[in-house]
Amino acid sequence: MVIHESAEDYLESILIIQEQCGQVRSIDVVNKLGFSKPSVSIAMKKLRESGYINMAPDGSITLTDSGLEIASRIYGRHKTITRLFELMGVSPEQAATDACKVEHDLSEETFGKICDYVRGHGL
Repeated sequence: MVIHESAEDYLESILIIQEQCGQVRSIDVVNKLGFSKPSVSIAMKKLRESGYINMAPDGSITLTDSGLEIASRIYGRHKTITRLFELMGVSPEQAATDACKVEHDLSEETFGKICDYVRGHGL
């Protein structure tokens, strides 16, 4: 399955908002990502048509099983890479920002080694 980085970012954001607030609406995604309402609306439509999210009549958004799988994978990568950067002495804010930039592009081999390293430091 090929999914674009932008779709992964949207799914990850939906998961994070859901964990923090319980319910997700398009405006929450707008506020989290800083994109325009029309851009988020188009993205939500594409994610819904692709089977990654469901939208209720009241506007609430939930991840489907396939959407949750992708979001969880990307968010897990984000947290692990952020932790690696923090172990290297990067501030938490910068570590999280930089993790967003690389979480999509690392090979499974490299990410696996990062996981081993972070686990080896008791984290």
